[in-house]
Amino acid sequence: MKLPAYFISHGGGPWPYMPEMEAGNAALAASLADIPKQLGAAPKAILMVSAHWETTGSFRVMASPTPPMIYDYYGFPAHTYKIRYPAPGSPALAERVRELLAAAKLPVALDADRGFDHGAFVPAFVMYPHADVPMIQLSIDAGYDPELHLSLGRALAPLREEGVLILGSGLSYHNLRQIYGGGATASAQFDAWLQQTLLYASGNERNEKLKAWENAPAARLAHPREDHLIPLMVAVGAAEDEAASCVYHEAQAFANITASSFRFGTAPGLKA
Repeated sequence: MKLPAYFISHGGGPWPYMPEMEAGNAALAASLADIPKQLGAAPKAILMVSAHWETTGSFRVMASPTPPMIYDYYGFPAHTYKIRYPAPGSPALAERVRELLAAAKLPVALDADRGFDHGAFVPAFVMYPHADVPMIQLSIDAGYDPELHLSLGRALAPLREEGVLILGSGLSYHNLRQIYGGGATASAQFDAWLQQTLLYASGNERNEKLKAWENAPAARLAHPREDHLIPLMVAVGAAEDEAASCVYHEAQAFANITASSFRFGTAPGLKA
């Protein structure tokens, strides 16, 4: 059974572990918790492509059987720096990913030391709070080339037939300097372009629009650095000829910004 691929907005910091952030993230939490229902059964493993792991020279694949934790956020309560998300890694899946990328002539290496960053463990905790689904991470390239990451997704596509859930984890809007200022307008403009591009264009047209994303309305206001957008390219590449659905949309998320998440491909757990 082929699994869909997703691009998810993962929210800010360790929000699921902070009761004071529960109300403000209720819609995002509900959307993430619904993904296992959409799948119908637990995947064999999760391949997480997080905005918070950038490498140069080659893609890197988490290969530890027991990944450690990376607390890559600042200014949060002390207890959030002691969080453990004890999902097992999967050296076998890491090697499979390495083989697929090498076959596609993409530079790749295994990384035995990398741990779960918050772009991975935060959404995973909401989706699978018992940490009973193996998970590994795959880095993005720090050059942020959209075509390279579309190609990365294409190379990973066979995993969808093998029970692996491909998740691109970022944010549809990521400009922290403007989030309390002009973020509301910029995020709404860019999100409208994303919706049109992802839901109503397909195949080559969708790819071409994504490669030229900087031409979208408010593009650089929404993403001055596109690290949080690039995981979208991987998800699209893994399902580039398949229809997209918006699985989370909020016009007043976080600091009144517009944020969205998307599924690519058919969800086997949803009734026809």
